Amino acid sequence: MLDTLDSSATETLLHDAIGSRFKGKIALVSSFGTESAILLHMVARIDPALPIIFLDTGMLFAETLAYRDELTALLGLTDVRAIRPSGAQIAAYDPDGRLWQKDPDLCCAIRKTNPLDDALDGFEAWITGRKRSQSATRANLQHIETGADGRITVNPLAFWSDDQLEAYFEAYDLPRHPLEAEGYTSIGCAVCTAKPLPGQDKRSGRWAGKAKIECGIHMPRAMSNADWPEDLTFEV
Repeated sequence: MLDTLDSSATETLLHDAIGSRFKGKIALVSSFGTESAILLHMVARIDPALPIIFLDTGMLFAETLAYRDELTALLGLTDVRAIRPSGAQIAAYDPDGRLWQKDPDLCCAIRKTNPLDDALDGFEAWITGRKRSQSATRANLQHIETGADGRITVNPLAFWSDDQLEAYFEAYDLPRHPLEAEGYTSIGCAVCTAKPLPGQDKRSGRWAGKAKIECGIHMPRAMSNADWPEDLTFEV
């Protein structure tokens, strides 16, 4: 399986974004989910002090919080920021903690989208772990995107296959999320996450039974790789 592992292009992109193009103005947003260890490991080898934004919605699995602590210590990450929703917004819109049942979009807005907007204030770019292989809605994902606010989104693993992901975990002996062994493939809030049914994509267990497929923090306008400045090239 190691034959499938060639992370050089991904690391080149990360080195340029973190160490040069957006130096001091870029953060990694991580859910500390089932595939998060790969990007966190790469970033730790480049700059362990890079800001890591972790959205603690108040409804996460205890296993996710434990996994965050495990990876933070193992990789030597020194600036993991636990971002929590506004107490005022929770009191106003979700005082009984059941908003996720009545209006999941609003629940995600106050627990994820709004806190992330505040956390990214002052940053010119952010890094995500999204991949084309995760779902049909991400099938056209590009390495570089921009949001409506002009902030750059960098998706270093956009074109990685499941075999490449597995090979990286094995090559560096990275720990897996505890819930992965139980059949979870994409993990968000405990109240909105289920195990996917056989034959379904990785994210099918998110908001299962609802039309909702994204939390709302990833709504960019895609750019082609050619839009990245000419002094950086990489293969997909």
